[in-house]
Amino acid sequence: MTAVEWLDALSPWPRDGFGLERMRALLAGLGNPQDAYPAIHVVGTNGKSTATVTIEQLLLSEGLAVGSTISPHIASWAERIRINGQHADFEAAIARVREQAERVRATQFEIVTAAALAAFADAGIDVAVVEAGLGGRLDATNVLRTRVVLLTNVGLDHTDVLGESREAIAREKLAVAREDSVVVLPDREFAHLVPEREVVVGGAREAAEAFLGRRIDAEPSVSLPGRLELREGEIRDGAHNPDGARFLVERLPPGDYTVVASVLRDKDVDAMLATLARVGSRFVATRSSSPRALPAEELAERARARFPLVEAVPEPSAAVRRAHELGEPVLVTGSLYLLGDLAQAEGGSR
Repeated sequence: MTAVEWLDALSPWPRDGFGLERMRALLAGLGNPQDAYPAIHVVGTNGKSTATVTIEQLLLSEGLAVGSTISPHIASWAERIRINGQHADFEAAIARVREQAERVRATQFEIVTAAALAAFADAGIDVAVVEAGLGGRLDATNVLRTRVVLLTNVGLDHTDVLGESREAIAREKLAVAREDSVVVLPDREFAHLVPEREVVVGGAREAAEAFLGRRIDAEPSVSLPGRLELREGEIRDGAHNPDGARFLVERLPPGDYTVVASVLRDKDVDAMLATLARVGSRFVATRSSSPRALPAEELAERARARFPLVEAVPEPSAAVRRAHELGEPVLVTGSLYLLGDLAQAEGGSR
């Protein structure tokens, strides 16, 4: 069984709740590779992957050896573990941790995180840039020698796990800050949650500069699958909640888009549709492979109050083709599952 087949068979969610006990046991069995280097920890509701790779590229421009890990992936698990800007040997990275992972019954995310941290130690990196999975305090990534924490933003997502208010969610995310961490925030709103830490207002660049202690002049261009991914006549972005949709529409090139979307039923669907309607007059509803996805017809019915032209095309690839027929530019969004389904249909490898 390959690493990918093994991972695909595992649950992404912990059966007995979130916590760090399994992760610490897994890393201890591997010799605690996370202690071999300092880290920049990226937390937030949206924009974490792009921020992580931007920091990676800024530090690479300064001659550092950099490991980075992002999630989720779109086309391939290999997207999740990067060393010096390139995909690591994913099969080898997973093989390195598999025996110990099976011993402690680690989850899918714990395994990939441990594989990344071990691969970084083996490569002798100078710094790890690590994207948190869910929250921060109890996330499997909260095991690092964290020098800098970057909070990208805070929205009301995963409230059943992280809390019912933005402040409660921010507290969970910022709990990853160590006593000597520099904390980079998008503004001063949640600075009171990290007392006695140095706080800098900014984003990815400020996080990289806080780590180095000096200005960085490079202007890296970052392109990631499913994150404002530019294609011919089309943009793909996995915005999957209202804050993500707002984040997306504020960054789109001007145009009247044909929007193709699948949305999970546990999201604020109407808020997402209202935001997406700001950038397009045509909407094609589809359905991703997630069991939580709304049926295309139900999503289309809810979209009719927002868009002048609405169609339902359940199969994702057919939905994208129909959107191009209705008029470019096309925006494909609403679910990372949808983007993964399209990547698979187009020949992507898990």
